[in-house]
Amino acid sequence: MTGQSMHRRELLRGLAFGGGLLLAVRFGATASADPGPLVASPEDAAFAPNAFVRIAGDGRVTVIINKAEMGQGVSTALAMIVAEDLDADWKQVGFEFAPADLVYAHPGFGIQMTGGSTSVAGMTPSLQKAGATARAMLVAAAAQKLGVPLLELTTESGSVVHAASKRRLGYGELVADAAKLAVPTDAPVKDRKDYRIVGRSTKRLDTPDKVRGKAQFGIDVTLPGMVIALVARAPVFGGKVRSFRAEKAKAIAGVRDVVQISSGVAVIADRFWAAKRARDLLEIDWDLGAGASTSSEKLRAEYAALAQKPGMVGRRDGDAPSVVEAAGSKAIEALYELPYLAHAPMETLNCTVRLTADACEIWTGTQFQTVDQGAAAAVAGLKSEQVKIHTTFLGGGFGRRANPKADFVVEAVEVAKLAHAPVKVIWTRDDDLRGGYYRPMWTSRMRATLDARGRVEAWVHTIVGQSFMAGTPFEAAFVKNGIDSLSIEGSEDTPYAIPNVQVELHTTNVVVPTLWWRSVGHSHTAFVIESFVDELAARAKADPLEFRREMLKDKPRHRAVLERAAKESGWGTPLPAGRARGIAQHFSFGSYVAIVMDASIERGRPRVHRATVAIDCGRVVNPDTVVAQMQSAVGFGLTTALYSAITLKDGRVDQSNFHDYPMLRIHEMPTVDVHILESNEPSSGVGEPGVPPIAPALGNALFALTKKPIRRLPIRSEDLA
Repeated sequence: MTGQSMHRRELLRGLAFGGGLLLAVRFGATASADPGPLVASPEDAAFAPNAFVRIAGDGRVTVIINKAEMGQGVSTALAMIVAEDLDADWKQVGFEFAPADLVYAHPGFGIQMTGGSTSVAGMTPSLQKAGATARAMLVAAAAQKLGVPLLELTTESGSVVHAASKRRLGYGELVADAAKLAVPTDAPVKDRKDYRIVGRSTKRLDTPDKVRGKAQFGIDVTLPGMVIALVARAPVFGGKVRSFRAEKAKAIAGVRDVVQISSGVAVIADRFWAAKRARDLLEIDWDLGAGASTSSEKLRAEYAALAQKPGMVGRRDGDAPSVVEAAGSKAIEALYELPYLAHAPMETLNCTVRLTADACEIWTGTQFQTVDQGAAAAVAGLKSEQVKIHTTFLGGGFGRRANPKADFVVEAVEVAKLAHAPVKVIWTRDDDLRGGYYRPMWTSRMRATLDARGRVEAWVHTIVGQSFMAGTPFEAAFVKNGIDSLSIEGSEDTPYAIPNVQVELHTTNVVVPTLWWRSVGHSHTAFVIESFVDELAARAKADPLEFRREMLKDKPRHRAVLERAAKESGWGTPLPAGRARGIAQHFSFGSYVAIVMDASIERGRPRVHRATVAIDCGRVVNPDTVVAQMQSAVGFGLTTALYSAITLKDGRVDQSNFHDYPMLRIHEMPTVDVHILESNEPSSGVGEPGVPPIAPALGNALFALTKKPIRRLPIRSEDLA
């Protein structure tokens, strides 16, 4: 620790992406973006050797979490990594969410964010170093205090131990002395063989507060003098307000004001229900624009026509189109269709803003702190450092709260400028489902040929859909030569050994706003590829498992999860009459996942009895988290396979709530068996990789039952007849 004054920008020079650590950052009783001077006073017993660790005088360890906790367990996993190298007593470990500050930037993207299943993989080196550095300083302080050489000291469960004299000093007893020491730059991290926290199933730190109702989500935030606002947005994407009448709305008791902002008309009231009733009474004349002609059926026809034409080439091995063309009627062809999908987090979007002349304070569940901070500053007319973001718990995100346009934050700041009071803007469920930023709609045309031995000889995948990255700050990095790499991910890097492969892309320009969605491009490519592989296996009269194994003979990690899932599911053994198994595998976000679904058809609808999952996600931090995320993926993936679709007619979204955009019910959830493969490879993602193979595994089970391939989601009764 040092008494020198450090400005935030000076601190940033100490950050090295890819494992670096910013040292000498002080936190107060609550994590704060306060860039004021670093002052170590006798009254301040907390020891904060770096941006991620704080140890109090009573020995309590607080890990500063720079990621959003939206149910994926990251607050526990990241705390475990720090606690391991700190040698902390896990019973003494807690966490706080970090402020918005580039000190906490993602190692790869250079902004503070949560996404891409990169939290553990990206933060592990920095957090290991954070824990090891703090431990080294505590040991040095103990050596001085006990008057013994450093080499005679060890650490154990929150204490420094001198074995020879049997003396033990708790970390809390050492924080004041440790805070006076120079921060080392070369503290060694632990050897994996010495781990006692990481790799063991551990109860989540956030569970008790969530069970007791103490955890604060964005929608829970209350401030003195706070008002509530709801926004009436255009019924058609791209629509604008021509004029509005608010007399009836203003007559509702509790309504403070009705104001126009960039996204529509906002009703400001004392309470939610007053704002809701008043919004329903607004009379708005909308200029609907060109979006009023958009319809799902029209888009389906346009996409299908585009899929018949060659697209921009994202991968070319050999000359697949020529081989397919030469095969004539012997070529196998299929058209797959997937709809727009809403993120539909259980906690709808919300944002609370307190705005003054020289400061903006925001409370929200966000996955994009840096982006939201900059966008809020631009709207408020402030500098970024004048905007303070309190990241709350998120009641689900799936990518919706990581919007490069920061739409729900910008909207709230705009309202706050006109409300002249702290304001919470709340989206209803209808607002959420009709408010845009969906997973794009996709059409894929697949063409392939088999050789005389039944092996895939040529493979052409033509993809049609909107770009994920166009118009975002990430476009330059992800869109090359007109190809959005996220649109074709999972296809252009397919692991199957095929001599002739071509992947093509048509990027469409549609008024419907789109955004990444849990597993991003893999959410559509995995369904198409794994479904088509089963069709080819059937044409070759081959077992779907063996057909895949042959094409993965040089891919040991792919094969390992495939074989493990098959073995644990009892692949090849008899099932009760009317049931069948389907298999699928996929690699995404650094992880290998294979799934076997055991399904039947009851009353014309699919019923899934059992899902057997095998995952290789490298070194595991918390096995409980991996199991939970795979269970979550099964529920999430089955929802999309069986129910989810956002459709449009005359530019308007048809769906409005869970009655017409249903979720999987608890009685429909199958038994889920999860098998984690041991690995010495670096940790990889678990939040998203489980989703891509779910729908094709189910579709393949139904294909085995009906002999009719599933080529469109969600699955309809007519697909099974």
